[in-house]
Amino acid sequence: MVRKFFGTDGVRGTANQHPMTAEMALRIGAAVGRYFRNDGTNQHRVVIGKDTRLSGYMFENALTAGLTSTGMNVLLLGPVPTPAVGLLTNSMRADLGVMISASHNPAEDNGIKFFGPDGFKLSDEAELEIERLIEEGVEPVHAQNIGRAKRIDDGRFRYIERVKSSLPRALPLTGIKVVIDCANGAAYRAAPEALWELGADVIPVGTSPNGLNINKNCGSTKPQTASEAVVAHGADVGICLDGDADRVMIIDETGKVADGDQIMAVLASRWAAEGRLKGEALVATVMSNLGLERYLEGRGLRLERTAVGDRYVVEAMRKGGYNLGGEQSGHIVMTDYATTGDGLMAGLQFLAAMVGTGQKASELAHVFEAVPQMLKNVRYQVGQAPLEMDAVKSAIADAEAALTGKGRLLIRKSGTEPLIRVMAECEDSVLLEQTVDGVVDAVSAAVAG
Repeated sequence: MVRKFFGTDGVRGTANQHPMTAEMALRIGAAVGRYFRNDGTNQHRVVIGKDTRLSGYMFENALTAGLTSTGMNVLLLGPVPTPAVGLLTNSMRADLGVMISASHNPAEDNGIKFFGPDGFKLSDEAELEIERLIEEGVEPVHAQNIGRAKRIDDGRFRYIERVKSSLPRALPLTGIKVVIDCANGAAYRAAPEALWELGADVIPVGTSPNGLNINKNCGSTKPQTASEAVVAHGADVGICLDGDADRVMIIDETGKVADGDQIMAVLASRWAAEGRLKGEALVATVMSNLGLERYLEGRGLRLERTAVGDRYVVEAMRKGGYNLGGEQSGHIVMTDYATTGDGLMAGLQFLAAMVGTGQKASELAHVFEAVPQMLKNVRYQVGQAPLEMDAVKSAIADAEAALTGKGRLLIRKSGTEPLIRVMAECEDSVLLEQTVDGVVDAVSAAVAG
């Protein structure tokens, strides 16, 4: 069965357009409430967090209505990072966690992510069953069994304490000047507070959300603002989060940006040296650079690749017993500390490496030479299927043939936006550009009709 509503990270789209409407959110809330409240009692609870998007108010209310209509008791956390929802779902003994966020997407988008009672994201099988309930509809409970809703005021502080506990006391941040870019998003209070409490000299960026400026010219997808702040303030390092703080980019003292692959390389080699990298392996997706794989192999470590999506990384980590994984985009998953990607915790682990080694960020953040990689996106309309067109298939076959023995090509649909992503890696920059552009041109022509 093909999923109709769920992508690689929950349900996502433009607010007030299908499927991200208030009516749909109510139906989703009722369906997921029925899925988790299946014994008819009123002892079930769900925690709901959100980022700072204006539409978050609408979806919070609609989800609450749907959930309480099935007898679920709702605990409202307000603006908190996505990893805080995973943490609090488990620690508050909830049956379900919900995060209202479109992550790194612009403010007009929004999304709904779900966590099971263990704090981990739901499986494909669970999402398929919830989709069935959405389409079939759910019978509401009798009036006396309607659930209750309650505001939780200390969710952010609980999360901050967990974040701080991931940094050993023997590694204080006193004297380190840190630029923290919160993307005007969910971590706009938690991240600067945690770093300040750990002793860092904090320079906040992107901490003035107004409902419409999340990820706008800031955050992990637009790190230029934070990069300029690092240089202007003479900071030692920059930590650049996305809208829901489950992604991170590191900026060294010169303003140069390090992506998730470089961060994972640092952590994997350091953890392996300390004897705490389980399975002598790092889990990453097919998007991670070949240079990362070569770097790990040179240190006797393995790279286990998965499909794109941090929950697939987590599934592989849990199945194989690994404790470190992530994505090039900056999702860094450390199951010793969290159930999902946590940008702030990953940033702290990088700071721990700086303090522990006495090295500058620039000496740690670029530990391998990346194989030239090119990624281009082509937007298509819902209902179009450009990858099924003969001309596109032919262009892909030609590109694959050209790269045989010289590089690799990856074509996929985005799981969060209506985009075709065309990625290739090759040492020959001319061939790299030719193959990517050939496929992009074919897809673009198919989309244009």
